[in-house]
Amino acid sequence: MSNIGIVLHHYRPEVRQLVQRALDWCEDCGTKVRMPSVDAGLIDQPELGVDEETFAHDLDLCLSFGGDGTMLRATHLVVDHNVPLLGVNAGDLGYLAEIDPDQLETALTAWKNDELAIEARMMVEVLDDGGNRLGLALNEAVVERAESGHVVWLDATIGDQRFTTYKADGLIVATPTGSTAYSLSAGGPIVEPDFEALIVVPVAAHMIFNRPLVLAPSTEVRLEVMGYRAAVVTLDGRPVGTVEPGSAVTIRRSTMDARFLVTGKRDFHAVLKDKFGLTDR
Repeated sequence: MSNIGIVLHHYRPEVRQLVQRALDWCEDCGTKVRMPSVDAGLIDQPELGVDEETFAHDLDLCLSFGGDGTMLRATHLVVDHNVPLLGVNAGDLGYLAEIDPDQLETALTAWKNDELAIEARMMVEVLDDGGNRLGLALNEAVVERAESGHVVWLDATIGDQRFTTYKADGLIVATPTGSTAYSLSAGGPIVEPDFEALIVVPVAAHMIFNRPLVLAPSTEVRLEVMGYRAAVVTLDGRPVGTVEPGSAVTIRRSTMDARFLVTGKRDFHAVLKDKFGLTDR
């Protein structure tokens, strides 16, 4: 018997009807369902709820109902267990969800029949000075100012060579998946999600050099906090720690990848055109 996990957007009531459709499909197919307890409570089915720590155990598939934020949350819940994810777009037009609501049952049947492919998405990890992992990110790791109204000084070493000291609101190290998220808003390039690279983008740099860098995926980026103001590390928008002056973190490609199920029908360039209102000329 298969086990499916479901994660849903907490603030879109219309998502609950989609989840019910998935539950009906699972019941017809004899598939077990579990959800994080908070999510299960939102659809008034607390009996389906489990702790987030045990949610991913023995899952065969995780369904995400919402936008990119929900997909990121689902990724963080299951990535340590190599659970494949299928995103159902029930938010604003996003980049991570694979199918629209009207494709739900068809896609689930295709998954059951082993007709969907898996697309690996690279992630980054952040290590402290002691080599301890602070966490993983699918979109981006950010080292940024801890105090509003002040810049942070970050001495950057790329590979084994010191590069420069950034005086900025922060520095983003993004994956190709994350190139259409925070990195894009800070002036970074759009990179196809199946390409492998690290994208380094300063945020509001107070210096002449403010250009983004595209680095080989094997490159490590070490950032030491200079001066007397601390910095905060955020992963996919979640604060995970503080870096005091004189300390550093290292950002590098993770050995773990997110695993997205794909139908082969979704075109990244078409999504870009829709997102930015581009038209054929």
